[in-house]
Amino acid sequence: MAKGSNNDGSYAKDSVTSSGTNNQGNHYCTRQDSSGSTGYHYSNTNGSYYYSNTNGSNYYNSGTGYAQYTSPSGQTSKSYEK
Repeated sequence: MAKGSNNDGSYAKDSVTSSGTNNQGNHYCTRQDSSGSTGYHYSNTNGSYYYSNTNGSNYYNSGTGYAQYTSPSGQTSKSYEK
């Protein structure tokens, strides 16, 4: 899954409602889709990032080879890179 996408293209249809950088230097952004569902993401200074998508899915990437995707129905897939 590409960074900035939630695998079904809905990220491109979302509107950013707020964004900024917290006091640890991590970027955050909150979004809302046309139906009012909200989502957010964090991009951290350690290279990790996390998306909570408006469709109910979640995606985490450690920045060091581990990634996990959870579908809106709760099914989880994990990947490890060496």
